[in-house]
Amino acid sequence: MTALSLSALGDRRMPAQPWDDSAFSERILAEHLSQAHDRASRRDSIIDRQVRFIESRLPHEGGQVLDLACGPGLYLHRLARQGHRGRGIDFSPAAIRHARAVADAAGLDCRFDQADLRHADFGTGFDVVLLLFGQINVFPRPTARGLLERAHAALGSGGTLILEPQLSDAVRDTGEGMATWRTLETGLFSTTPHLLLHEPFWDQSSRTTTERWHVVDLGSTTVERHAMSTCAYEPREMGDLLEAIGFEQIEIHSAIDADEDEPAHGLFAVTACRGGGAGGG
Repeated sequence: MTALSLSALGDRRMPAQPWDDSAFSERILAEHLSQAHDRASRRDSIIDRQVRFIESRLPHEGGQVLDLACGPGLYLHRLARQGHRGRGIDFSPAAIRHARAVADAAGLDCRFDQADLRHADFGTGFDVVLLLFGQINVFPRPTARGLLERAHAALGSGGTLILEPQLSDAVRDTGEGMATWRTLETGLFSTTPHLLLHEPFWDQSSRTTTERWHVVDLGSTTVERHAMSTCAYEPREMGDLLEAIGFEQIEIHSAIDADEDEPAHGLFAVTACRGGGAGGG
């Protein structure tokens, strides 16, 4: 679950990444399920540790979880096997298809909806709302605030938001990187031979990185262009935003991990509660 799994607005002058395109989403799904890297979703061993952290914020059984930008359901499937219930929302049709198929085959008590988070109805009464792996950063700041306000409303009394933003330095470092190009036989953007140019930009005034991808088909020479913007947040800034929305008991963590032995690369974590009672545990 990274920015590869949701409907970022991107640069308005170029098309955003085609997250809901059927073929593109199938290629993203393969990245989600790979155990060779953590680019789209984390590997199983890391997810297992993080699920233990999430479970510590839930009732012992029967907790209700909302996973925003859920990808192929890797967290909700595990939580459902432990007796919890959940709903996942993601923009990728292939990810949702996979998540539903696994849940149906195993008889798991979780549902998955393909929808754009900017417009989806989140529902109410959840014990935990998840928004992980830097997903919050890919929305413009006003949109991100709106998502967090709706996450607050989706929580039941005493429920917990578990948020995992990208570190500000990681966002800036991406934007200040060099432009690169390479030729590929197949890849995320195309299954035919193509030239891929990647251009990152950092804008200090808005503290936003914009990335652009130019995909040149080597057979037809046609060009497709895509873009995505990522906003940078300092931990204190995110905490202040959550407090302004109405969250309480806001805590900054180095990682979403039961032990927090080492920080997550390029990420930090925040837990915050909706007032009105003690959270599950």
